[in-house]
Amino acid sequence: MHNLGFALDGAWRVLLAGLVLGAGLPVLFALGIRSLAWGAGEASVNASGVTAGTRRPLGTALGYLLFAVVVVGVLLGLTFIVASGFGNKLSFDHIYPTIVAK
Repeated sequence: MHNLGFALDGAWRVLLAGLVLGAGLPVLFALGIRSLAWGAGEASVNASGVTAGTRRPLGTALGYLLFAVVVVGVLLGLTFIVASGFGNKLSFDHIYPTIVAK
């Protein structure tokens, strides 16, 4: 009976890691696109032409912040892959990640 508990414990951890790492960055990217669209405002069309909507700087800033998080995640992933390829590992012992020998 304990084996089933261990298997379920491991399964939900793998599922959570897969959701965060596998779908997390694309979701943040999509939210960044949506935030930029909200920040640009809605354009209106009338007889005299197209007028731009009111801009929302908060939406634009949030969009760029989400894009920065995605870029940092991708760079950390590439750093992890390259470091392990050279026989090193990525350490988070300090505030910033460092490459250390295994």
